[in-house]
Amino acid sequence: MTRDELIDRTKRLIAEGDGLLATPSLHALQAWLRRSDELLATAWGSMDRYHLAWLMVGKPKGTVRGRPMTADEEAAYVREVAGQKTSALRMSLDAVERQGMPFRGETGGIGPGGTAPGGEPREPREARDRPGIAGSSRGRFDLPSEADDLAERVRLAREEAARHAAHDVPRAPRPERMQR
Repeated sequence: MTRDELIDRTKRLIAEGDGLLATPSLHALQAWLRRSDELLATAWGSMDRYHLAWLMVGKPKGTVRGRPMTADEEAAYVREVAGQKTSALRMSLDAVERQGMPFRGETGGIGPGGTAPGGEPREPREARDRPGIAGSSRGRFDLPSEADDLAERVRLAREEAARHAAHDVPRAPRPERMQR
């Protein structure tokens, strides 16, 4: 699967998820969950119960047990699960589209660094989609150069804080009776 195919399919599933939020249907939810699970498994690998529990996908708070759900309960269930899974799809889309993360089963397309099939240099999607960004300077780890500036500022702030580490240390001995 190419990066562009993954992005397009994920965007379509997000749109379907938004549609389920507007007009909930349990049957449509089940089919949509199968398709989204297949796409996420192809891109990132299968998720075990730990991952799904961490994402809280399919674990609505007020699950009805021992009787059929009413229409309102079913609609609330569909909305909650669709909202959770749509959030997971949005995170996946962000990882692939904006962050340019490599994914399992990638067969080409445009991502940051390296070369795309055919030998042409890869250019980040955001650089292709927004005029004036193509050829922007990139820093370490193929991040925008502003990230290097931030890293340098953080390093300087830590050095400055280390110089003042002794400010928390008591300056004079304190009698035991005052240390309550």
